[in-house]
Amino acid sequence: MRDVVEPTSTLMFRETHEAPAVVALQKARNDDVCAELAARYQKTRPRFVTTCARGSSDHAATYAKYLMEVHLGIPVLSMAPSVGSIYCHPMNLKGCLFIVISQSGKSPDLLACAQWARKNGAFILAVVNEEDSPAAQMADAVLPLLAGLEQSVAATKSYIASLSALLHFTAAMSGDMALGTAFNRLPEHLDAALALSWEEAVEPLADAETLFVVGRGLSYGVALEAALKLKETSSLHGEGISGAEIMHGPLALVRRRSRVLAFSQEDATRPGLLELAEVLRGKGAKLFMAEEGTPESGRLPVVPGMHPAAAPIAMIQSFYTMANQLALARGMNPDNPPSLKKVTETL
Repeated sequence: MRDVVEPTSTLMFRETHEAPAVVALQKARNDDVCAELAARYQKTRPRFVTTCARGSSDHAATYAKYLMEVHLGIPVLSMAPSVGSIYCHPMNLKGCLFIVISQSGKSPDLLACAQWARKNGAFILAVVNEEDSPAAQMADAVLPLLAGLEQSVAATKSYIASLSALLHFTAAMSGDMALGTAFNRLPEHLDAALALSWEEAVEPLADAETLFVVGRGLSYGVALEAALKLKETSSLHGEGISGAEIMHGPLALVRRRSRVLAFSQEDATRPGLLELAEVLRGKGAKLFMAEEGTPESGRLPVVPGMHPAAAPIAMIQSFYTMANQLALARGMNPDNPPSLKKVTETL
C-alpha cells in the first residue's frame, strides 16, 4: 500500500503558490530595466525578434510570439538552437532583438546559439532566473525572472515568471496602458486563480492514457506547457495543439470518451474555440475548457474580466494546482518525475 501524500505537501504545490509574490517582485525590481529597453527601441524598432529556448521556456517564447506580434507589430521568430550551436552558418541578424529564455542560463546549445547570434549582429537579451549565469554574462541586457530557488523538477513559478516578465517588457515597449495595467494587476489575479478549483477534471483525466490540450493565439503557449507538465508529472501523454490545427488531420483521432483540455481567453480566437468545442462534444469527447461563464459541467473556472494577454498566465496558475492533484491521483511524485532532472543540458 503506497503512502498517501497530501497535495499541499509537495514542492510543486508550494512553488506554484509562490508565483504571485514573484510577479510582485518583478514589478518592484524590473520597471527600470523594461523602461531602459523600451527607450532603446523608441526611435528604431528591431527589424524582427528571435527567441531561443527549450522546454517550458520555449513555451514562454510561443506566448511571446503572439504577445509581441499583436502588440508591437514586429515579426517574432523561433530560432532552433542547433542552427547556431551545430550548423553555425552565417546569418544576417543586424537589427534583430535576440531573446534567450532560460531558467538556469547554462544549457550549452542556448549559450552557443547566443554567441553565434551576437557574432551575426544581434542584440542579446537574456530572460533568466540565474542573474550570474553564463547566459546573463554574455548578454547585452538581462531581464531577471526573480523566481528564486525552484527545487521541483517541474518548473512552475519560473514558467509563470517568464510569462509575466515578457508581458512586463512588451507593455513597456508598446506603451500600451491597458497592457501595463494587466501586468500591474497580475499578482492579485494570480492569487485569485489559486483559489479556483479545477478538481472536476482530476478523476476523468486520472484514468486517461492520452489527451489533446488545446489553445489558440495567446493561450497556445500555455496549452503546450500544460501538455508538457502532464507528461512530466503524471506520465500522461498530452498533445499540445492549436485549436485550428486540430481541425485538420488530428480530428480523426477524436472519438467517444476522448479527453480534451482547452484554454480560451476572451479575444478574437474565442468564437473559433467555441465552434471547436461543439465539434468535439459532437464526436463524444469529454471536454474541459478553462473559460469565463456561469458554472457548468466541463467549464473550468477562470478569473473573470482579465486582459486577454494576461488571462492565460492566470489559467496556467490554476492548471498547476490541478496537475499536482492529478499526478498524486495517478500514483506519481510530481516533484521527482522518472528519468528527469532539474537542469537539462543539450548540445
